[in-house]
Amino acid sequence: MSRIESLLRAMTLEEKLGQLNLVTAGQAATGPIVPGETTQDIRAGQVGGVFNLWGRDVVARTQRLAVEETRLGVPLIFGLDILHGYRTIFPVPLAEVGAFDPLLWERTACASALEATCEGIHLTFAPMLDVSRDPRWGRIAEGPGEDPFVGSKFAQAKIRGFQGERLSDRGVLAATAKHFCAGGAATAGRDYAAVDVSERMLHEVYLPPFRAAVEAGCAAIMSAFNNVNGVPMTSHGKLLNGYLRRKLDFDGVIMSDYTAVTELVEHGVAADLVEAAALALTAGVDMDMVSGAYLRCLPEALARGLVAEADIDAAVARVLRLKERLRLFDDPYRFAAPAEGVQEAHRQLALDAARRAITLLSNRGILPLAADVRRIAVIGPLADARADMLGPWSAAGAAENCATIPEGLKAALPACDLIHCTGVSIEGDDERGIELACTLARSADVVVLCLGESAGMSGEAACRATPGLPGKQRQLAESIMATGAPAVALLSCGRPLTAPWLFEQAQAVLATWFLGDMAGHAIADVLTGLFNPCARLAVTWPRDVGQVPIFYASRSTGRPPDANNFYSSKYLDCPVEPQFPFGHGLSFARVTLTNLRINRLEFTLGDEVEARVDARNESEVATEETIFLFLHDVTARVARPLMELKAWAKVALAPGKSKTVAFTLTTESFSFPGDDMEPMFEPGAFDILVGLSADRKNLLTASLRMIST
Repeated sequence: MSRIESLLRAMTLEEKLGQLNLVTAGQAATGPIVPGETTQDIRAGQVGGVFNLWGRDVVARTQRLAVEETRLGVPLIFGLDILHGYRTIFPVPLAEVGAFDPLLWERTACASALEATCEGIHLTFAPMLDVSRDPRWGRIAEGPGEDPFVGSKFAQAKIRGFQGERLSDRGVLAATAKHFCAGGAATAGRDYAAVDVSERMLHEVYLPPFRAAVEAGCAAIMSAFNNVNGVPMTSHGKLLNGYLRRKLDFDGVIMSDYTAVTELVEHGVAADLVEAAALALTAGVDMDMVSGAYLRCLPEALARGLVAEADIDAAVARVLRLKERLRLFDDPYRFAAPAEGVQEAHRQLALDAARRAITLLSNRGILPLAADVRRIAVIGPLADARADMLGPWSAAGAAENCATIPEGLKAALPACDLIHCTGVSIEGDDERGIELACTLARSADVVVLCLGESAGMSGEAACRATPGLPGKQRQLAESIMATGAPAVALLSCGRPLTAPWLFEQAQAVLATWFLGDMAGHAIADVLTGLFNPCARLAVTWPRDVGQVPIFYASRSTGRPPDANNFYSSKYLDCPVEPQFPFGHGLSFARVTLTNLRINRLEFTLGDEVEARVDARNESEVATEETIFLFLHDVTARVARPLMELKAWAKVALAPGKSKTVAFTLTTESFSFPGDDMEPMFEPGAFDILVGLSADRKNLLTASLRMIST
């Protein structure tokens, strides 16, 4: 008899339900705390896992309560939201994904896992895999952007980084893919709001990253708060038990989000908490986060016949199996021991990640800064905002470890006279500091305008109906630029910000996002040309909120936009085209692509198609370029998107040098979900489009045809 079978036989109903109870320890300003009632519940065998608790001593003391002071001694699992770093804070995911480098994504997850496991964490509530095409949604900062193919690659890389080769190894974390699913499509970009999407959109856009996560072996999945087409995800048996468990054979733990089980009553699908607990359990949710509904209400649900004891046993077995995979029964006090020098290595990794996450959006020749610049005015509310550089969900990170923009510039340009003022606050109506800011600007060779959002304006419950520059920042920026001083604008943010006026007036604009600990140094390296920017947008950047949702992979219409046809799909007051397309990003080099060719003009199922393109660096600056390959199924029984990303490649090019870049497409690349949502293949014409972004007018095109065998 296995250990899990023995434990299930020995457990009382209350002890079983305790294993399904995931509680928060709470956090104080000075660090994590364990409330008294939580201590009592652990001793009573009523807790299976604890989150928001870290530190070797407090974790060990809390674990001792479960292992040494309960009847069966079942260890706790400790979890935490570690989305972009634990002690060392890396760029927020939306920024990091702009590097289009799965190895980088894996390395930062691996570093985070090592740091967290040194302090007793076993599981992270990451990666966040919600595809989002709406910058109003605050949690867009936490995920991989708008494209499901990118999201799938991001999922695989992060899970490899967090989990390593085996969960039993020290220094690895169990990964939780979240939020299953479609939270990024919330109505009007509001967190927790309903989602209404077609079955096709679910299978083409929102489910693929989770499928990739399951295939990569993720240990757990968290269900989303939102409903999908009227059914709350916490009770969505068709997607949890049906899609995840039966179709994908996922055998890990499924957990609810924070109090989401009790919220089934507010959703209007459960009459009381007993029904809510029963609905969630029978739909496939194993662990109830924080609400306590399973512990309090499943005995009554069992008595009413709403659940079977076999349902409870199956959920408990999955939780115990995860603890066994983590070797918690054999080593409940497992703490990784970092090697000497690892902290500095992680700081260097954070610098590399931050530099590669900065997107140069526009540049009228002012960057890199000229060698003869002697006086720089650093102006704006984000200039010296140390804590805001960390962004949302900064785990155990500390603001004092973060380099500000003035600090970075001073280190990079020690001989330069650096002057600084805030001008205005991030939010608020006080404009009194603008006059001083303009005075400083007039005395400087160049102004670095540090604009954007606070860290708290991105992340959960941080949705914005008008995602532009808040407060009086526009007034500050326009006043500075009206002085005639050359201005470089830096946008610290967790989403694209609608500010077309800024792109028209500033000499250069960079999306510096929330870059983490090494923000200031990374920004300085790019501004001075020590590092050639190479990040590309993982989201389409809108001109106006009225264009939202906006994304490159749209389907055609019978009346595509036509300036000469009034009755076509366009706006009266705004262009259809975005400010910047998916994949946009400039560098200090100029790369041209030529000679796209494919190895066959016709293919059948099972054939591989190889596309090649020549990339040439036309400048005197070494560069790293990202080249995208899109596919368009020209005619199909279901109208296909005008472009779908199928591959990308990174290429390093020395000045004046050329390289041939090759892409290989398999049969799967040419499939799409049929009426039954299973992959289907349809003979016909396809276009292969290759370029540096999703700007169709600048893509090279080749055509081929799938023929019947």
